[in-house]
Amino acid sequence: MSDLVASWDLSLSDGIHKVEFEHGTTTGKRVIRVDGKEIYRIDWMFKLVGREHFTVSNTKCVITIDAVSGFAYEYTLEVNGKPLRKFQENQSKIMRTWTAYVGGVETRIVLEKDTLDVWVNGQKMETTGEFVDDGTETHFELDNSHSAYIKATSTGKRKDGIVHTLYINDAEIPVATE
Repeated sequence: MSDLVASWDLSLSDGIHKVEFEHGTTTGKRVIRVDGKEIYRIDWMFKLVGREHFTVSNTKCVITIDAVSGFAYEYTLEVNGKPLRKFQENQSKIMRTWTAYVGGVETRIVLEKDTLDVWVNGQKMETTGEFVDDGTETHFELDNSHSAYIKATSTGKRKDGIVHTLYINDAEIPVATE
């Protein structure tokens, strides 16, 4: 019998991770799984509430267990010291994500806007930057037959800032909705 009480999807630069939490409300059992792999287990604990700390891809996470009434519990996930929702809002500001089929395989491409690192399916890519007339281009190879670049252009409006557009083999790829 599974005591699965919560699960969250956590979008990081290296991919989307599924975090699952089991809690035995009579034994205090706690199990944390990330992407189906068990990373933490304790089968007996007298204290039924508390916090469990763990990492996902070098990102600090905490699951908090609070009693709300009687034997009812509330489970929350914090990522880098922020509630999950706030962390996701922050991520959408500092990351731009695209998904495309490259050679028949779904490929996830992420630009970290603060560091200008490019990740393809969880692997950090070697990139080459180039100044062009209307902005910059960050070039990288997806494989031997697919080249790509991310073009950064200014909107000319301070509030809107810079627009990042991905091109694979010179075809524009729409931004993913995660």
